[in-house]
Amino acid sequence: MIILGFETSCDETAVSLVEDGRNILSNVIASQVELHARYGGVVPEIASRQHLLEIIPTIRSAFSLSGLGWGDVDAVAVTKGPGLAGSLLVGVNVAKSLAFSKRLPLIGINHLEGHIYANWLEGHDPGAESGFPLICLITSGGHTDLVLMEDIGKYVLLGRTRDDAAGEAFDKAARILGLGFPGGPLVQKASEGAKGTEILPRAWLKGTDDFSFSGIKTALLNKVKDRGVYPLTGNSGPDSTTVREMASAFQESVSEVMAVKTIDAARRHKARGIILGGGVAANSKLRAMLRDMSPVALYIPSPSLCTDNGAMIGAAGYFQTRNNLWDSWDMDIYPNLGFS
Repeated sequence: MIILGFETSCDETAVSLVEDGRNILSNVIASQVELHARYGGVVPEIASRQHLLEIIPTIRSAFSLSGLGWGDVDAVAVTKGPGLAGSLLVGVNVAKSLAFSKRLPLIGINHLEGHIYANWLEGHDPGAESGFPLICLITSGGHTDLVLMEDIGKYVLLGRTRDDAAGEAFDKAARILGLGFPGGPLVQKASEGAKGTEILPRAWLKGTDDFSFSGIKTALLNKVKDRGVYPLTGNSGPDSTTVREMASAFQESVSEVMAVKTIDAARRHKARGIILGGGVAANSKLRAMLRDMSPVALYIPSPSLCTDNGAMIGAAGYFQTRNNLWDSWDMDIYPNLGFS
C-alpha cells in the first residue's frame, strides 16, 4: 500500500510517498528556516503564505523522485493537528482536494503520532522487535510529551510540559546567548567547544511525569547577566567562552531531565522499548544520554526524520488504515490536538 503524506503543521512544506508504512519512496521538504530566521522565530502568517507557494512544486518533486504516478497511490494522509491554524489549513485543503478528485481515501493524522512512526521508517519495527508497551518521548518546538504506547494506535498520555516545550526553550536560550534561530542546532554547536563546568538547575517536578523548562531559561538569563554577556556587547558574542559554557550547561540540564524522566517511566511501566521523536530528538547530547542510560531497546530516527517531514505522516497513515481509521470530507483542522 502506497500512502501520499502531507505535513504542513508549522514551517516545513513536506510531501512524501511511503510504501507499507516502512519504505520511503520519496521525502521532499521545502524549509522556511531562512525566511523566519530574520524574525527570530516562526511568523504564522508568513508560514501559511509560503506553504501556498511551495506545496504544488513539492508534490511534483515527490512524484518525480519516486517515479510513481497517481495510479500508484492508495490513500492520502495529512496532518490535521496540532500546529499553526493557517499552515494546517493549507495542507488539509490541498490533501482533501486531491483525494476527492482522485477518488482516494483520506486519513487525518495527529502530528505527534507521526513523530512516533518515524521510528518505523529505517529498517526497524519497534512493535515486532521489542514488543509493547513502549515509552515514547515526543520533544519538539511546540511539545514535550511522555506517552505510553500500548499497541499500534493505543496511547496513554503520562506527562507533558507545564510551560515551554523543550524546543521552545532552546530557541529562547539561543536568543539570550545571541546565537540566532533555530536555537536547537545552534546551542548544540556552541556547546561543542565548551571546557567549563558551569551548572544550571534541573526542574524535576517529582512525583509526576511532567516537564518544566521555563525556570531553566530564567536561570540562564540571570547567569549571563551576572557574567556580563547579556545584553550582547562588542566584547561578547556567539564565540565567547562564556556563551559556549552556558550553552553547554543549558543543553545538559534540559537533556538530563528528559532522559531521566523517560527512563524512570520506562521502568515503572515495564516498557520493552523506548521511542524518541520530534525535532529536539536530533540533539546529540539527549541521544547520547538515553543510549547510556536505557535498560531496554532504544529507537531514535536519524536527524532528518526527527524534524517535520511527510514520510512520518505517510507511515502513520498506513498504520491507521490497518485499524480502518478513515476520515470523511468534513474533516477539520485541530490546532490544539493532543493525545486522548
